[in-house]
Amino acid sequence: MERRKTAVVLGAYGLIGAACARALMARGVAVIGVGRSQVAERRALPMIRWIERDIARTPASTWAEDLADADIVVNAAGALQDGARDRLAAIHETAVFNLVAALEGRAVRFIQISAVGATVEASTAFLRTKARGDAAVMASPLDWVILRPALVLGPQAYGGTALLRAAAAIPCIGVSLDGDPPIQTVALSDVAEAVVEAGLGAIPARTVADLAEARARPFSQVVAALRGWLGLPRPKVTVRLPMWLLTPVGWLADGLGWLGWRSPVRSTALSVLRGGVMGHPTAWPAAGGRPCRALEETLDALPATTQERWFARLFLLMPIAVACLAVFWIGSGAIALAMRSTAEGVLLVRGVPPALATATVVGGAAVDILLGAAVLARRWAQPACLAMVAVSAAYLVGGTIVAPDLWADPLGPLMKVLPGAVLALVTAVMVAER
Repeated sequence: MERRKTAVVLGAYGLIGAACARALMARGVAVIGVGRSQVAERRALPMIRWIERDIARTPASTWAEDLADADIVVNAAGALQDGARDRLAAIHETAVFNLVAALEGRAVRFIQISAVGATVEASTAFLRTKARGDAAVMASPLDWVILRPALVLGPQAYGGTALLRAAAAIPCIGVSLDGDPPIQTVALSDVAEAVVEAGLGAIPARTVADLAEARARPFSQVVAALRGWLGLPRPKVTVRLPMWLLTPVGWLADGLGWLGWRSPVRSTALSVLRGGVMGHPTAWPAAGGRPCRALEETLDALPATTQERWFARLFLLMPIAVACLAVFWIGSGAIALAMRSTAEGVLLVRGVPPALATATVVGGAAVDILLGAAVLARRWAQPACLAMVAVSAAYLVGGTIVAPDLWADPLGPLMKVLPGAVLALVTAVMVAER
């Protein structure tokens, strides 16, 4: 009886990695996942064994032990841009060098997931570092295949595909870009199947292939196709955005990247979009692979249900909700400190001792400012939102005990706490880790 093959998938809880892991399992391959987040691992593929590693910092000696039983190694780990949680050179270059060193001399099929347009002369660090990692693989004696997907579309929405869905769901307004850059897409299932075929030996060693549909289409047509797929009416007006207008948006998103937010509108994504997302799909069929499906075929195979429409509409609202919470909580705390005597007076006239009134106002203001600042950091956003709900409940209980008459105040100071708490609760759901 032939021994069951074992595949180790790096980045197995990512969009591409998880799909590859499932496709390999469906073909009878035992899969081991590698990632750095236990929470993400349990959510993505709880049925497989996991190795917890920070891929960017794992030395070759550790990889040699981790991959000792592997017949197939799939490197689906990657990052778009340097940020609080990511370093491109470490993930795309150093990690690949260490993997190559760990596998040298072994009969293992190594599959490198790269990206279309990855060259050392590319306009972005993302593509340049990908290219240098690819070069390290190609210079090695390993049994390797390098696959370079175009814009990946699948059931899960992440990164650029999430942004396209959101753009398609803007009410009444269609979005286009100056120059209408050309885009080629590829179905996530086609990428996963390509990895399976390469892993099982159906693709010759030392193959480098772009995975993309046969033809490119303008950005506006891709957005229009997604709008139709979502079942939304055609826009009443189309707004053409100049690319220069997106530059400051990219700078803002880059800054948020250092707070842990992986925004799809960071300068790298916009730079890639500006030049178009295009590959050369002929190498893949020539190597024996099935041609990748066109955009229409990809969308036909993906049912667009209520959850897709909800996501598309909420995706653009999520950063607005976070910003509103930050402004509201920081602003309310700052106003309380700036008008401390007035705030204390509300408590003093109701019989609260002066020392307690001061502590309540100053302490409450400090908590407000702290939570407003915490929600801006990706790592603390969800805990901060939940804490906002708890603090809001405490304010309502305390206010009801000390000043129940405020419920009848025409300006509704207690009543207005309720929608703020609900916004924090909804935002806590939206900012949950993938």
